[in-house]
Amino acid sequence: MQTVALGESELRSTRLIYGCMRAFGTWNRDEMTPDRRREAMSAFAAAVEAGYNHFDHADIYGHGECERVFGEFLAGNPGLRDRIIITTKCGIRWAGDGGPTAPHRYDFSPEWIERSCEGSLRRLGVETIDVYLLHRPDVLMNPDEVASVFDRLHASGKVRSFGVSNFTSSQTALLQSRLSRPLVCNQIEVHPLRLSPLEDGTVDDLYRLRITPTSWSPVAGGRLFGAPGDDPKLSQLVRVLDDEAHAHGVSRTAILMAWLLRHPSVILPIYGSRQPDRIRDAVAGEAVQLSRESWYRIYLAARGVALP
Repeated sequence: MQTVALGESELRSTRLIYGCMRAFGTWNRDEMTPDRRREAMSAFAAAVEAGYNHFDHADIYGHGECERVFGEFLAGNPGLRDRIIITTKCGIRWAGDGGPTAPHRYDFSPEWIERSCEGSLRRLGVETIDVYLLHRPDVLMNPDEVASVFDRLHASGKVRSFGVSNFTSSQTALLQSRLSRPLVCNQIEVHPLRLSPLEDGTVDDLYRLRITPTSWSPVAGGRLFGAPGDDPKLSQLVRVLDDEAHAHGVSRTAILMAWLLRHPSVILPIYGSRQPDRIRDAVAGEAVQLSRESWYRIYLAARGVALP
Protein backbone atom coordinates (compact mmCIF):
# COMPACT_ATOMS: atom_id res chain seq x y z
CA MET A 1 0.00 0.00 0.00
CA GLN A 2 0.98 3.60 -0.48
CA THR A 3 1.83 5.62 2.61
CA VAL A 4 0.91 9.18 3.55
CA ALA A 5 2.02 11.52 6.30
CA LEU A 6 -0.05 11.60 9.47
CA GLY A 7 -0.80 15.25 9.92
CA GLU A 8 2.44 17.22 9.98
CA SER A 9 4.39 14.45 11.71
CA GLU A 10 7.17 12.30 10.29
CA LEU A 11 5.00 9.20 10.66
CA ARG A 12 3.82 7.67 7.39
CA SER A 13 0.72 5.50 7.51
CA THR A 14 -0.62 3.11 4.93
CA ARG A 15 -3.82 4.42 3.40
CA LEU A 16 -5.80 1.75 5.25
CA ILE A 17 -5.38 1.26 8.98
CA TYR A 18 -6.09 -2.07 10.64
CA GLY A 19 -8.60 -1.67 13.48
CA CYS A 20 -7.95 -4.01 16.41
CA MET A 21 -11.20 -3.47 18.34
CA ARG A 22 -12.75 -6.73 17.14
CA ALA A 23 -9.58 -8.81 17.45
CA PHE A 24 -11.25 -11.26 19.83
CA GLY A 25 -14.71 -11.05 18.30
CA THR A 26 -16.06 -10.52 21.84
CA TRP A 27 -15.70 -8.31 24.88
CA ASN A 28 -16.83 -11.12 27.19
CA ARG A 29 -13.78 -12.27 29.14
CA ASP A 30 -15.26 -15.76 29.48
CA GLU A 31 -15.28 -16.08 25.69
CA MET A 32 -11.64 -15.01 25.24
CA THR A 33 -10.49 -18.58 24.68
CA PRO A 34 -7.12 -19.81 23.36
CA ASP A 35 -8.83 -20.45 20.01
CA ARG A 36 -10.02 -16.84 19.80
CA ARG A 37 -6.54 -15.67 20.75
CA ARG A 38 -5.07 -17.70 17.88
CA GLU A 39 -7.69 -16.25 15.51
CA ALA A 40 -6.68 -12.74 16.60
CA MET A 41 -3.05 -13.58 15.91
CA SER A 42 -4.01 -14.85 12.44
CA ALA A 43 -5.90 -11.62 11.73
CA PHE A 44 -2.89 -9.52 12.73
CA ALA A 45 -0.64 -11.66 10.53
CA ALA A 46 -3.05 -11.28 7.59
CA ALA A 47 -3.02 -7.51 8.02
CA VAL A 48 0.78 -7.41 7.98
CA GLU A 49 0.90 -9.66 4.92
CA ALA A 50 -1.71 -7.48 3.15
CA GLY A 51 0.49 -4.43 3.65
CA TYR A 52 -1.10 -2.56 6.59
CA ASN A 53 1.58 -0.76 8.60
CA HIS A 54 -0.75 1.06 11.04
CA PHE A 55 -2.65 -0.67 13.85
CA ASP A 56 -5.36 1.08 15.84
CA HIS A 57 -6.04 0.16 19.49
CA ALA A 58 -7.67 1.59 22.61
CA ASP A 59 -7.12 0.71 26.24
CA ILE A 60 -10.76 -0.40 26.54
CA TYR A 61 -10.85 -2.78 23.55
CA GLY A 62 -11.57 -6.21 24.95
CA HIS A 63 -10.98 -4.70 28.39
CA GLY A 64 -7.29 -4.40 27.53
CA GLU A 65 -6.93 -7.87 26.04
CA CYS A 66 -6.72 -6.63 22.45
CA GLU A 67 -3.60 -4.64 23.35
CA ARG A 68 -2.22 -7.58 25.32
CA VAL A 69 -2.59 -10.13 22.51
CA PHE A 70 -1.10 -7.65 20.03
CA GLY A 71 1.86 -7.33 22.37
CA GLU A 72 2.24 -11.11 22.23
CA PHE A 73 2.04 -10.94 18.44
CA LEU A 74 4.85 -8.36 18.37
CA ALA A 75 6.97 -10.45 20.71
CA GLY A 76 6.60 -13.39 18.33
CA ASN A 77 7.63 -11.32 15.29
CA PRO A 78 11.03 -9.73 15.97
CA GLY A 79 11.68 -6.61 13.96
CA LEU A 80 8.03 -5.91 13.21
CA ARG A 81 7.74 -3.16 15.80
CA ASP A 82 10.17 -0.96 13.87
CA ARG A 83 8.09 -1.23 10.69
CA ILE A 84 4.64 -0.33 12.04
CA ILE A 85 2.70 2.51 13.62
CA ILE A 86 0.82 1.79 16.84
CA THR A 87 -2.08 4.06 17.75
CA THR A 88 -3.98 3.64 20.99
CA LYS A 89 -6.53 5.68 22.89
CA CYS A 90 -7.44 6.61 26.47
CA GLY A 91 -10.06 8.52 28.40
CA ILE A 92 -13.10 6.22 28.66
CA ARG A 93 -13.88 4.89 32.14
CA TRP A 94 -16.59 2.30 32.79
CA ALA A 95 -19.21 2.49 35.53
CA GLY A 96 -17.71 1.24 38.78
CA ASP A 97 -14.16 2.14 37.80
CA GLY A 98 -12.80 3.98 40.83
CA GLY A 99 -15.63 3.03 43.19
CA PRO A 100 -19.01 1.25 43.25
CA THR A 101 -20.99 4.45 42.64
CA ALA A 102 -18.72 5.87 39.91
CA PRO A 103 -20.65 6.43 36.65
CA HIS A 104 -19.59 5.67 33.09
CA ARG A 105 -17.62 8.77 32.14
CA TYR A 106 -14.77 10.34 30.17
CA ASP A 107 -11.64 11.39 32.03
CA PHE A 108 -8.87 13.59 30.64
CA SER A 109 -7.30 14.34 33.99
CA PRO A 110 -3.48 14.23 33.88
CA GLU A 111 -3.45 11.39 36.39
CA TRP A 112 -5.75 9.20 34.31
CA ILE A 113 -4.00 9.95 31.01
CA GLU A 114 -0.61 9.02 32.47
CA ARG A 115 -1.95 5.94 34.21
CA SER A 116 -3.67 4.81 31.03
CA CYS A 117 -0.53 5.36 28.98
CA GLU A 118 1.54 3.24 31.34
CA GLY A 119 -1.05 0.46 31.16
CA SER A 120 -1.09 0.48 27.36
CA LEU A 121 2.70 0.43 27.15
CA ARG A 122 2.81 -2.54 29.51
CA ARG A 123 0.12 -4.53 27.67
CA LEU A 124 1.58 -3.80 24.24
CA GLY A 125 5.09 -4.61 25.44
CA VAL A 126 6.58 -1.51 23.82
CA GLU A 127 8.55 1.49 25.04
CA THR A 128 6.79 4.08 22.89
CA ILE A 129 3.29 4.65 21.53
CA ASP A 130 3.45 6.25 18.10
CA VAL A 131 0.10 8.07 18.24
CA TYR A 132 -1.83 8.56 21.49
CA LEU A 133 -5.45 9.69 21.19
CA LEU A 134 -8.03 11.10 23.58
CA HIS A 135 -10.92 8.73 22.89
CA ARG A 136 -14.15 10.70 23.41
CA PRO A 137 -14.49 14.34 24.44
CA ASP A 138 -14.43 14.97 28.19
CA VAL A 139 -16.73 17.92 28.91
CA LEU A 140 -14.49 18.75 31.87
CA MET A 141 -11.31 18.81 29.76
CA ASN A 142 -8.79 21.38 30.91
CA PRO A 143 -6.68 21.96 27.78
CA ASP A 144 -3.75 23.39 29.74
CA GLU A 145 -3.58 20.28 31.91
CA VAL A 146 -3.80 18.03 28.86
CA ALA A 147 -1.01 20.04 27.18
CA SER A 148 1.18 19.61 30.23
CA VAL A 149 0.75 15.84 30.43
CA PHE A 150 1.26 15.51 26.66
CA ASP A 151 4.57 17.36 27.02
CA ARG A 152 5.68 15.03 29.82
CA LEU A 153 4.78 11.89 27.89
CA HIS A 154 6.59 13.15 24.80
CA ALA A 155 9.68 14.29 26.70
CA SER A 156 9.93 10.91 28.43
CA GLY A 157 9.86 9.10 25.08
CA LYS A 158 6.60 7.31 25.89
CA VAL A 159 4.59 8.96 23.07
CA ARG A 160 5.72 10.29 19.70
CA SER A 161 2.58 12.11 18.53
CA PHE A 162 -0.89 12.93 19.78
CA GLY A 163 -4.37 13.08 18.33
CA VAL A 164 -8.03 13.03 19.26
CA SER A 165 -11.08 10.94 18.49
CA ASN A 166 -14.69 11.99 17.99
CA PHE A 167 -13.83 15.65 18.66
CA THR A 168 -15.86 18.49 17.18
CA SER A 169 -14.09 21.25 15.31
CA SER A 170 -14.30 23.61 18.28
CA GLN A 171 -12.99 20.99 20.72
CA THR A 172 -10.09 20.22 18.38
CA ALA A 173 -9.26 23.91 17.95
CA LEU A 174 -9.43 24.56 21.69
CA LEU A 175 -7.02 21.77 22.54
CA GLN A 176 -4.67 22.59 19.67
CA SER A 177 -4.47 26.21 20.86
CA ARG A 178 -2.76 25.03 24.06
CA LEU A 179 -0.45 22.36 22.65
CA SER A 180 3.25 22.79 21.86
CA ARG A 181 3.05 20.41 18.87
CA PRO A 182 0.33 19.79 16.29
CA LEU A 183 -2.30 17.10 16.66
CA VAL A 184 -1.81 14.56 13.88
CA CYS A 185 -5.29 13.07 13.51
CA ASN A 186 -8.93 13.10 14.56
CA GLN A 187 -10.61 9.70 14.45
CA ILE A 188 -14.21 10.30 13.38
CA GLU A 189 -17.17 8.27 12.17
CA VAL A 190 -17.66 9.07 8.52
CA HIS A 191 -19.12 6.81 5.81
CA PRO A 192 -22.10 6.89 3.43
CA LEU A 193 -24.53 6.42 6.32
CA ARG A 194 -22.90 9.24 8.29
CA LEU A 195 -22.23 12.17 6.00
CA SER A 196 -22.38 14.95 8.59
CA PRO A 197 -18.57 15.31 9.01
CA LEU A 198 -18.37 16.07 5.29
CA GLU A 199 -21.12 18.68 5.53
CA ASP A 200 -20.82 20.34 8.95
CA GLY A 201 -17.25 21.61 8.63
CA THR A 202 -15.53 18.84 10.62
CA VAL A 203 -13.50 17.46 7.72
CA ASP A 204 -12.99 20.93 6.23
CA ASP A 205 -11.43 22.19 9.46
CA LEU A 206 -9.16 19.15 9.75
CA TYR A 207 -8.05 19.69 6.16
CA ARG A 208 -7.37 23.36 6.87
CA LEU A 209 -5.33 22.54 9.98
CA ARG A 210 -3.47 19.68 8.23
CA ILE A 211 -4.82 17.17 10.75
CA THR A 212 -5.49 13.77 9.17
CA PRO A 213 -9.08 12.47 9.43
CA THR A 214 -9.20 8.74 10.17
CA SER A 215 -12.53 6.96 9.71
CA TRP A 216 -13.72 4.45 12.26
CA SER A 217 -16.43 2.03 11.14
CA PRO A 218 -15.95 2.83 7.43
CA VAL A 219 -18.48 0.12 6.48
CA ALA A 220 -21.07 1.56 8.89
CA GLY A 221 -20.69 -1.24 11.42
CA GLY A 222 -21.84 -3.78 8.83
CA ARG A 223 -25.16 -2.04 8.22
CA LEU A 224 -24.29 -1.74 4.53
CA PHE A 225 -24.06 -5.53 4.31
CA GLY A 226 -27.33 -6.53 5.94
CA ALA A 227 -30.69 -6.84 4.23
CA PRO A 228 -32.03 -3.33 3.46
CA GLY A 229 -35.53 -4.53 4.23
CA ASP A 230 -38.16 -1.96 3.43
CA ASP A 231 -35.76 1.01 3.62
CA PRO A 232 -35.84 2.42 0.06
CA LYS A 233 -32.96 4.83 0.69
CA LEU A 234 -30.66 2.07 1.96
CA SER A 235 -31.74 -0.24 -0.86
CA GLN A 236 -30.84 2.42 -3.44
CA LEU A 237 -27.47 3.07 -1.80
CA VAL A 238 -26.61 -0.64 -1.82
CA ARG A 239 -27.61 -0.88 -5.50
CA VAL A 240 -25.35 2.04 -6.41
CA LEU A 241 -22.46 0.63 -4.39
CA ASP A 242 -22.83 -2.72 -6.12
CA ASP A 243 -23.07 -1.09 -9.55
CA GLU A 244 -19.83 0.76 -8.90
CA ALA A 245 -18.19 -2.35 -7.45
CA HIS A 246 -19.15 -4.34 -10.55
CA ALA A 247 -17.90 -1.59 -12.86
CA HIS A 248 -14.51 -1.56 -11.14
CA GLY A 249 -14.24 -5.32 -10.63
CA VAL A 250 -14.05 -5.17 -6.84
CA SER A 251 -16.19 -5.89 -3.80
CA ARG A 252 -18.63 -3.59 -2.02
CA THR A 253 -16.08 -3.30 0.81
CA ALA A 254 -13.38 -2.12 -1.58
CA ILE A 255 -15.71 0.48 -3.12
CA LEU A 256 -16.50 1.84 0.34
CA MET A 257 -12.76 2.18 1.02
CA ALA A 258 -12.26 3.84 -2.39
CA TRP A 259 -15.08 6.30 -1.70
CA LEU A 260 -13.40 7.55 1.47
CA LEU A 261 -9.92 7.50 -0.06
CA ARG A 262 -11.14 9.72 -2.93
CA HIS A 263 -11.62 12.71 -0.63
CA PRO A 264 -8.77 15.23 -0.92
CA SER A 265 -8.42 15.61 2.87
CA VAL A 266 -6.75 12.15 2.85
CA ILE A 267 -9.28 10.30 5.00
CA LEU A 268 -7.74 7.03 6.19
CA PRO A 269 -10.27 4.21 6.74
CA ILE A 270 -9.80 2.00 9.81
CA TYR A 271 -10.87 -1.48 8.77
CA GLY A 272 -11.32 -4.15 11.44
CA SER A 273 -12.48 -7.50 10.13
CA ARG A 274 -11.17 -10.67 11.78
CA GLN A 275 -11.38 -12.64 8.53
CA PRO A 276 -8.10 -12.74 6.55
CA ASP A 277 -9.85 -12.74 3.17
CA ARG A 278 -11.79 -9.60 4.05
CA ILE A 279 -8.67 -7.93 5.45
CA ARG A 280 -6.98 -8.51 2.10
CA ASP A 281 -10.08 -7.61 0.11
CA ALA A 282 -10.37 -4.12 1.61
CA VAL A 283 -6.90 -3.25 0.30
CA ALA A 284 -8.21 -3.51 -3.27
CA GLY A 285 -10.04 -0.25 -2.68
CA GLU A 286 -6.76 1.66 -2.76
CA ALA A 287 -6.26 0.83 -6.43
CA VAL A 288 -9.74 2.02 -7.46
CA GLN A 289 -9.70 5.47 -9.01
CA LEU A 290 -13.26 6.73 -8.57
CA SER A 291 -14.26 9.45 -10.99
CA ARG A 292 -16.01 12.53 -9.65
CA GLU A 293 -19.20 11.17 -11.24
CA SER A 294 -18.89 7.80 -9.49
CA TRP A 295 -18.14 9.44 -6.16
CA TYR A 296 -21.20 11.67 -6.47
CA ARG A 297 -23.46 8.76 -7.46
CA ILE A 298 -22.66 7.16 -4.10
CA TYR A 299 -22.93 10.48 -2.26
CA LEU A 300 -26.34 11.29 -3.76
CA ALA A 301 -27.65 7.81 -3.00
CA ALA A 302 -26.43 8.20 0.58
CA ARG A 303 -28.10 11.62 0.89
CA GLY A 304 -31.33 10.31 -0.49
CA VAL A 305 -32.22 13.77 -1.85
CA ALA A 306 -30.99 15.74 -4.82
CA LEU A 307 -28.48 18.52 -4.48
CA PRO A 308 -30.02 22.03 -4.45
